[in-house]
Amino acid sequence: MKTTLNINGKLTAVEAEPDTPLLWVLRGELKLVGTKFGCGKALCGACTVHVDGKAVRSCVIPIADILAREVRTIEGVQGTQIEALRRAWTDIDVVQCGYCQSGQLMSACALLMQTPRPTDEEIDAAMSGNICRCGTYPRIRAAIHAAAQNAASDSQGIPVVNT
Repeated sequence: MKTTLNINGKLTAVEAEPDTPLLWVLRGELKLVGTKFGCGKALCGACTVHVDGKAVRSCVIPIADILAREVRTIEGVQGTQIEALRRAWTDIDVVQCGYCQSGQLMSACALLMQTPRPTDEEIDAAMSGNICRCGTYPRIRAAIHAAAQNAASDSQGIPVVNT
């Protein structure tokens, strides 16, 4: 069945049944492989994308549920928050194996879009659905705090100081 989806700001025709999980369309048909398959049950967060700016698990959301909605993947997310997060991820050396990182970044970005200066508790709550087998949670939290500070500085035209 031919369906049109709004993926990364572009209307994109896909050939898939309405109950096909978004993840399979992104990876299989559209070759947007930054979004990872982890558990297939929305438990690990590796497949996190934004739907209308909110972090969702693409492995369990059928494409029928996202018609006329905007989907952003790690390849298409833009803005002050994600750029600050990418800088902080590198500066703090968050990544070890890297498998979970696109999902981690997408969840962190959704958090910063909603809560520009999150507390530790808000970070822990927002990131609780993202599993990192390497255990980089302290660095992830530190990077989110650094990104929040840098994003706030960027939006005020203040030079960003990398930590």
